[in-house]
Amino acid sequence: MLNGLRSLLALLACALLFASPAYAQGGRENAIRAELFAEGPAVAGEEWTLALHFTPVSEEWHGYWRNPGDAGYGMELDWALPAGWEAGEPLYPVPERLVISGLMNHIYEGAYTVLVPVRVPAGADVGDMPPIAVEADYLACTDTICVPQQARLTLDPSNIARDPRFDRWRAAIAPLLDREGSFAIAGNRLRVAIPVPAELDLGAPHVFVGEPDLVDYTARQAFFRDGDRLVAEIPLGRGQVPGSLSGILSFGGSEAQGLRFAAQAGEVPRSGTPLALPADALPSVGLALLGALLGGLLLNVMPCVFPILSLKALSLARAGGDERAARRDAVFYTLGVVLACLALGALLLGLRAAGEQIGWAFQLQEPAVVVALLVLAAAITANFAGVFELPGLVMRGGRGGASSFGTGLLAAFVATPCTGPFMAAAMGAALLLPVPQALALFAALGMGLALPFLLLGFVPGLRRALPRPGPWMASFRRWMALPMGLTALALVWLLWRMAGAGFALTALGLAAGAVLLLAVLFARRAGRFRVAGVLVALAAMAGFAVLLPGQHAEPAQARQSIHDPRPFSEAALAAARATGQPVFVWFTADWCVTCKVNESAAIEREAVRAAFAEAGVITLVGDWTRRDEAIARFLTDQGAAGVPLYLWYPAGGEPRQLPQVLTPDLLASLPR
Repeated sequence: MLNGLRSLLALLACALLFASPAYAQGGRENAIRAELFAEGPAVAGEEWTLALHFTPVSEEWHGYWRNPGDAGYGMELDWALPAGWEAGEPLYPVPERLVISGLMNHIYEGAYTVLVPVRVPAGADVGDMPPIAVEADYLACTDTICVPQQARLTLDPSNIARDPRFDRWRAAIAPLLDREGSFAIAGNRLRVAIPVPAELDLGAPHVFVGEPDLVDYTARQAFFRDGDRLVAEIPLGRGQVPGSLSGILSFGGSEAQGLRFAAQAGEVPRSGTPLALPADALPSVGLALLGALLGGLLLNVMPCVFPILSLKALSLARAGGDERAARRDAVFYTLGVVLACLALGALLLGLRAAGEQIGWAFQLQEPAVVVALLVLAAAITANFAGVFELPGLVMRGGRGGASSFGTGLLAAFVATPCTGPFMAAAMGAALLLPVPQALALFAALGMGLALPFLLLGFVPGLRRALPRPGPWMASFRRWMALPMGLTALALVWLLWRMAGAGFALTALGLAAGAVLLLAVLFARRAGRFRVAGVLVALAAMAGFAVLLPGQHAEPAQARQSIHDPRPFSEAALAAARATGQPVFVWFTADWCVTCKVNESAAIEREAVRAAFAEAGVITLVGDWTRRDEAIARFLTDQGAAGVPLYLWYPAGGEPRQLPQVLTPDLLASLPR
């Protein structure tokens, strides 16, 4: 972002250097020497290739591609050719990337050669042609200074011999693909479909876009495979969108290899298989697995897991002193947790491969899923309260592992809306790693979540520390109806925030009908009223289900905050940073309990507001309660799979990602 500001600063710096008498061109040797060669004698009616060969006087100097990036300028050539002869567009080797002070440069280190095709007209008198001349204006830079270069080069037609280096120079030029690609603008992203064979190994791809300022050069590029097309997604810069596009697709690696492409505005596939990043660009898989394991373990004490603690406590207590039953329940519970995490992870990866911009806990962004959770929470609340005994969720020491397996499935599904410490980096890595390694991360997350149960099941000493089973369990079970009931009320509130009050009340009626149905079906004493009760419950559920879609509405409630934040967008963030003031951005969701705890305990504090106001901090909030593709893409760019995410942009400094557990002192100290 801020390409315009970066370019302006870079050009001002270059202008000051250009004016410096120490680097004036009055007889001083160029820092990058230029020479002009021909592939051989010119032939009338054929294309003639000339070569501009550049050689730095020392290793510290580098030259530039035709689009230099955030700083510098491209080469300009002024040819003196016979009448009717025409020089074509220069052909460049694959450039390299160099980032200096946050500015991306497209450069060449060491010697490099630019080929220029010249169209010789039919009937041209090539035997008596005048000298060929060119004036070249280009830039030579080190990491600290830039010096403009001028070279007037001539080629004596009477003394043209083919240089033996021409084959090597031509091989270094990125070849042009024989088919055009297509490009489209999607939100604030340029999406380019490049026709590349599926079997071609791309290594670490990067797209160098020829049109200046069109894209954000420093932003991470995402790549997807769609058969014989490679789809690249690149955040936009400040440049105007052209009617056609050209550039170089680099394969990365130690040897500069790549392909030139041309693209026209058109359709670009929205689905595809994410391309794995190179090993040096990926997080350590071992560290990511450890982070997922620790993140899952910490979920057992995170606020977003509290509603299911009742399930865990009762499942552990019912094992009692039966060691075989304890191990069986621990294994089945672990299987349920791990399978649920794997299923959620596979669904997440599959939807992203199909082009959906979603992240972790995406299921809670769908009102229909929240309605299903509300029905389930209401049923469990009634079950704990003793209204009925639901098979598979009876917490009274029944035989078999079905209850523990079901408890594990439910625990994982409800416990994973928020990312906590360690887990955030691991889930972010899962979006970048190949599918097998990504699924291993989701399995590690499930193992971390299930680990306390697993240890209690297989370590008798830990089990002996638990209270012995007894009549207290019945009272404990009824008390656990309270947090589950509060969970159901929280889901009603979430539906109100997502889809309006009418939708929330209708969903509550549907849940009440489901509880009535279960109470009639599984109550010990229903007698002759069972059939009538079932019909009434089914009729109520059907009525509320029919009414539910029509009650969906956009809620009018705006997010309230003492900071009066602006809604997040990448454009709003760029505008805020351009003011030169510090910027604080937080991403939240109404279904994320961790987010709510942080907001209540740290963000929405008067001391923080006063510190931000004194320093002129601009605040932005990204509300991810409902699906938002722009926020999902930005989270992915930051290496985050979900919320919460907190970013601090100091005035004129590099952005900093804050911890996922905030304190008022931490936030208040940021401006200092």
